[in-house]
Amino acid sequence: MDFGFALPGRGPFATPEVLVKLAHKAEALRYSSIFVTDHVVIPMTNASAYPYSPSGKFATEWTNGYLEPLTLMSFLAGETTRLRLGTSVLVIPYRNPVVTAKMLATLDVLSGGRVILGAGVGWFKEEFEALRAEAFERRGPVTDEYLRLMRECWSREPVSWQGSFYKMEAVSALPKPRQAGGIPIWTGGHTDVALRRAGELSDGWHPIGLRPPAMLLPEEFRDKVAIVHDWARKAGRDPRAVTISFRCPLEVLPQRAKPAGGDRTLFRGTAAQVKGDIMTYAALGVTHFVFDLVAPDLKGQLALMERFADEVRSRLPRSVKRA
Repeated sequence: MDFGFALPGRGPFATPEVLVKLAHKAEALRYSSIFVTDHVVIPMTNASAYPYSPSGKFATEWTNGYLEPLTLMSFLAGETTRLRLGTSVLVIPYRNPVVTAKMLATLDVLSGGRVILGAGVGWFKEEFEALRAEAFERRGPVTDEYLRLMRECWSREPVSWQGSFYKMEAVSALPKPRQAGGIPIWTGGHTDVALRRAGELSDGWHPIGLRPPAMLLPEEFRDKVAIVHDWARKAGRDPRAVTISFRCPLEVLPQRAKPAGGDRTLFRGTAAQVKGDIMTYAALGVTHFVFDLVAPDLKGQLALMERFADEVRSRLPRSVKRA
């Protein structure tokens, strides 16, 4: 079992000093991964519905902007030696796929083969328009083709491509990624099309849950894993080769705290309760958790990382916890 964290790419915590402290703490505590998120520009007026907010609203103002994820990953690679470095998720249609493949391959080489590409189609129509990306309505087919083209850039030499959205003839695309087989691609999202993409052409499924209205409670999650596996079989793939991950908020209460009464949000509670939640999702196929730290400040986030390692991870059964 692998455990990692999403690092802040925006807001008051998105500073070099804070990011380095979080990354160093994650590495010192033997966590597996750190992930970063993606926006290029933030349209100040928009009508797009944010899929991970009950109101559908997305905050558009931060005092220090939004850090570019691939640049941030390069910075973090230089501050760490072992942690996997992932995107959660990179919006694939926003960028030239050949340039993106080159940047990721370079990062994989320089980091010693530690990159995970969490890939998404995007939801912010106005951001597509500002970037002059392919039409928002075609973002699904564009993503499919760009991902296949990126894999081609990582595996063939020279590379030629004749697709619906991109064409090129016999170019050298070096260096190739350090990882054998190329950089693993984890598809984000939980729509029917995302599940098809995860099972058919991805190395993993990387949904976000427990953020209303996107809850992915155990029964729903189990059904969607089954769909991913079914698509993998239809594509002639071994379903067991598709990594199942899960990103969600995490809050482990201090030992002296009393459990909240009434209904409890999963992964927010006592150490014993959070351990039970991990066991539940592990039984559904999850092998890599990515947590959003629920704490008001850096001190609280660092303490939460320690508390999870000491009081939850260390007490998982040998069959579940990372060797």
